[in-house]
Amino acid sequence: MMRLSDTDLRISVLAVTHHKMEERENFPDFQSDPVLTDRQWSNVQDPEMDKYPTTPESSNGKSQQPAAIPPLPTAEPAVAETPEKETAFLPVLKNRNFLALWSGQIFSQLADKVYLVLTIALVASRFQAPDQTISRWVSAIMIAFTIPAVLFGAAAGVYVDRWSKKAVLVVTNLLRGGLVLTLPLLLWLSDGFELGQLPLGFCLLLLVTFLVSTLTQFFAPAEQSVIPLIVERRHLLSANSLYTTTMMGSVIIGFAVGEPLLALADNLFSNLGGGLGIGKELLVGGSYAFAGVLLLSMKTGEKTEVEHEPPHPLADLKDGLRYINDQPKVRNALIQLIILFSIFAALAVLAVRLAEILPGMRASQFGFLLAAVGVGMAVGATTVGYLGHKFSHSQLSLIGSVGMAVALMGLSAFTHHLWISVLFITMLGLFASLVGVPMQTTIQAETPEEMRGKVFGLQNNATNIALSLPLALAGVAETFLGLPTVFLALAGLAIAGGVLTWYISRSTNSKVDRI
Repeated sequence: MMRLSDTDLRISVLAVTHHKMEERENFPDFQSDPVLTDRQWSNVQDPEMDKYPTTPESSNGKSQQPAAIPPLPTAEPAVAETPEKETAFLPVLKNRNFLALWSGQIFSQLADKVYLVLTIALVASRFQAPDQTISRWVSAIMIAFTIPAVLFGAAAGVYVDRWSKKAVLVVTNLLRGGLVLTLPLLLWLSDGFELGQLPLGFCLLLLVTFLVSTLTQFFAPAEQSVIPLIVERRHLLSANSLYTTTMMGSVIIGFAVGEPLLALADNLFSNLGGGLGIGKELLVGGSYAFAGVLLLSMKTGEKTEVEHEPPHPLADLKDGLRYINDQPKVRNALIQLIILFSIFAALAVLAVRLAEILPGMRASQFGFLLAAVGVGMAVGATTVGYLGHKFSHSQLSLIGSVGMAVALMGLSAFTHHLWISVLFITMLGLFASLVGVPMQTTIQAETPEEMRGKVFGLQNNATNIALSLPLALAGVAETFLGLPTVFLALAGLAIAGGVLTWYISRSTNSKVDRI
């Protein structure tokens, strides 16, 4: 029998390898979904290639060309069959796992914001003296709520990568609900006692606030990491339209409707025969607990194997920072989201002053202005869900940033015209969705599963800081510079973020700038 020399064998192997690479390059979905394509390729291409010998030699010892490879059962129908309705909200809303996550998110994040309103109401009714201002009490509450976000926000993501994300979502909600529901008992038991110069009940309130905020740091990255596990890649933009709008809307709507919701809960509980005055705590704690129950029905498809390797928080945190530094798309998306949250946090403060100077409004009616932002975000999210797939993420971000800048400049020029201001505020919410949704989708699509907890933990840390600083600085800036000037400064910040996104997208090549 004829024996091939080493040179002949290398030539034969190279020929077959070259043939396989040509087939791989012509694979219909290779560019659109490289991860899925690799899986399809290994399951489909390899069995077919196994039918052919690596040495193209016939039985009579003469070399012959391989027979034509039969057509592969590729995913052409799935690629070709991408009607526009698949990129809208219908497939996402038909996804039971996403519905469970989204429903849990609504109750959980609203409870987060209403909880702050609850603490202020408890301070005003139990601890504030008639001759005192409430500012120092509220400042202590805000510090207790912010410290965990700064200290644990990034580190929490390290552990989320190693734990069951569904378990994290369920347990953190149930624990937060339990902590809030224990507040009436703790305040009753500590009544009349002091710790140093402070009432013991207020110290316990600070402790509960600290613990609730700490648990929130684990909930946020787990929630963001689950979305790519339960939503198909081509539906990520629609899913994030709902997720991001809910996340930003909770900041605005939660603060705006918190007080009337708590008052309604107290009245309702009193009418039902409960004279203990704990309706507010039942509302907030019950919302957390209900979110946990809703999330129990979610199936994430995570591996159930136990992770035996102990976590290395510092090393894993460095890995997350290194990954963000090496991925300009992810890094820029984080910057865009930080800018976006900073603008909305500042708006939550400036809306009070704007309502005060607008004709026909009072400062206490600022919730009407914030509700207009929520309407705009809902319209924007719907627009992105239906039409966003026609544009790249950088294009959407640039359009949204320019639109936000125009809306803020309009607010600067018409601070004494009610309906014009409402129009520009609504526009601000609409264009904000064009920035937030694609940027969140970019982070999810660019980040591998084993890095998502770390990256989203760092994002949660950064956005919490971004929310805290404007809340403290916006009022001071308005006092010294005036409302129009502050709005113009925010407009400059918005346009700078959009230009940065566009520039980085032009200078880097990304496979997921359009999904």
